[in-house]
Amino acid sequence: MQKLVIKGKRELIGKISISGSKNATLPILAASILAKQVILKNIPLVKDIFTMVDLLDFIGLKTKILKKKNIIEIRNNENSINTLAPYRLVKTMRAGVLVLGSLLTKYGKAKVSLPGGCAIGTRPVDLHLFALKKLGAKIKIKNGYIIAEAKKGLKGNTIKFSTISVGATENALLAASKAKGTTILKNCAIEPEIKDLIIFLKKLGLVINIKGRTITVRQSEIKNSKIVHSVIFDRIELGTYMIASALQAKKNVTIDKIDPKLIKSEIDILKKIGVQIIKKRSSIIVAKNKKLKRINIKTKPFPGFPTDLQAQLMVMLTQAKGISKIKENIFENRFMHVPELKRMGANIEIKNKTAIIKGPTSLTGAEVMATDLRASVSLVLAGLIAENKTTINRIYHLDRGYEFLESKLKKCKAEIKRI
Repeated sequence: MQKLVIKGKRELIGKISISGSKNATLPILAASILAKQVILKNIPLVKDIFTMVDLLDFIGLKTKILKKKNIIEIRNNENSINTLAPYRLVKTMRAGVLVLGSLLTKYGKAKVSLPGGCAIGTRPVDLHLFALKKLGAKIKIKNGYIIAEAKKGLKGNTIKFSTISVGATENALLAASKAKGTTILKNCAIEPEIKDLIIFLKKLGLVINIKGRTITVRQSEIKNSKIVHSVIFDRIELGTYMIASALQAKKNVTIDKIDPKLIKSEIDILKKIGVQIIKKRSSIIVAKNKKLKRINIKTKPFPGFPTDLQAQLMVMLTQAKGISKIKENIFENRFMHVPELKRMGANIEIKNKTAIIKGPTSLTGAEVMATDLRASVSLVLAGLIAENKTTINRIYHLDRGYEFLESKLKKCKAEIKRI
């Protein structure tokens, strides 16, 4: 099993280019089932993307990954489509369930394994199935599979989600794409990744309007022409490297291939903590910081502070003066990195879904274990600032979502290697 070994206290300096968004690419790949031919640009070369491409191949699409160009080419010949998404391809990746909406609306049936992914909470698919049922699908769960059918096609309806869910919003959007009539989705997630999916669906010919948290999808014809789309940048990767840079910058670190407007909440919070950030048109500069200040925050759906940056921010707050608090409002089990950070010397206590972080504390290198994707990278950040050597086990989680992490950090003078 592979490990990462990091020698800490090596200050960062240089430039980091941000990859395409994993969380935007995955639903668009699921949406490609609806299209005849797709060329998808700026895709990140990470494990979850390869798994989703394998799933599309299994379903019967023809895919080709051009790794040197970060492009995926997809063709749908319609001749041998398999409406099954098996357990072996969905068990490690939550987004695999998104093929359910596309297969059901286009082919009238689908059998999709209940999804896996990071062990950060139950994350049930109840809201996904609620939306599909409202569109007229008949659904049952048997032997770990969702079996859905709509023999006469799906019909538009008004659907109000009881809670905001990114995945349920995406699946409902995909299912509504070929539904008869008009579908109105209320209390939707409105993350930039969902808006990127909407841009892609509009290129397919769909008529979609978004106002606040309401998305309206009107019945329309899907084009048979080639669709070319470039995926947005990964704002979670950007936030991760912003925090790494703020903790370890020698002079400054430039992070490019981004749009600062999409991370306004994150930038505002880091500035309150004391991070010096200079915004440019398509880049930011993170300067060296002498004193970090305490803060209390809550994770929220976009445009609030994202749960996917909670673990990384926690590492930063171990270096801030005073007592900081992070309340996790999205997932009930997303503090599994805390015991590992405590092994490195962090002073953190968990009470009522809230992490109480006392700082500043000096972290010391240790052997630690990654429990999920974002927890993994938080341990990398901790290793970068810790005394001596840190060894991180189970780094396959990292490979699911961070493209070229070691090489990007090495270019900024970090001492990190895979063994």
